[in-house]
Amino acid sequence: MKAMILAAGRGERLRPLTDTLPKPLVNVAGKPLIEYHLEKLAALGVKQVVINHAWLGHKLPEQLGDGQRWGLQINYSDETEALETAGGIKQALNFLGDEPFLVINGDIFIDYLPEVSLAYQRVAQHQADAFLWLVDNPQHHPLGDFAINAQAKLNLSDEQKFTFSGLGVYHPRLFKNLPAGKQALGPLLKNAIAQQRIEGEHFSGYWCDVGTIARLEQLHTRLQAQH
Repeated sequence: MKAMILAAGRGERLRPLTDTLPKPLVNVAGKPLIEYHLEKLAALGVKQVVINHAWLGHKLPEQLGDGQRWGLQINYSDETEALETAGGIKQALNFLGDEPFLVINGDIFIDYLPEVSLAYQRVAQHQADAFLWLVDNPQHHPLGDFAINAQAKLNLSDEQKFTFSGLGVYHPRLFKNLPAGKQALGPLLKNAIAQQRIEGEHFSGYWCDVGTIARLEQLHTRLQAQH
């Protein structure tokens, strides 16, 4: 399975750190945030990774190279302006091929990657167009995004909603009819959810959206304590 790390965001709330670095290269406990993802993807058996970039994007290949350090092949999808999530994935499809692929936000930290083989099979067998992992709602996002029914289908009802973790398996067909250019993922997902084409499950491991200096410091403290 191929994977994509979304790394094109500007990281406004992490300034001044992101004035000189793309957000996924911000250092946490001695290493760039994105390298934790690369280690976990390699351990999962992923061989090819696509990283999209925009703001100070040249610094990513300078730091990470071709991926050989992790036993990976890294391709870079260069965006002259950030295309948002769906637009970035659409542009990278030529690297990702015709089979389902894993996507992870470059600005999250996750203790471990969940078992993805069942999700991959569901998407590959056309049972769903995507499979998303949801987490308990953090303080900064108390209302959540999506609910999960007993059949693992995501829905937008008022029952208990969880927060989308930024980790999912997608089929290229989900993006097939999307126009090229800047495109948000939210409307695309909500449309597919309305057609009961998105499945998911709750992820109970540690997850952190490293979107602010305060949350970056919390994560740094946690990881330092583990060493």
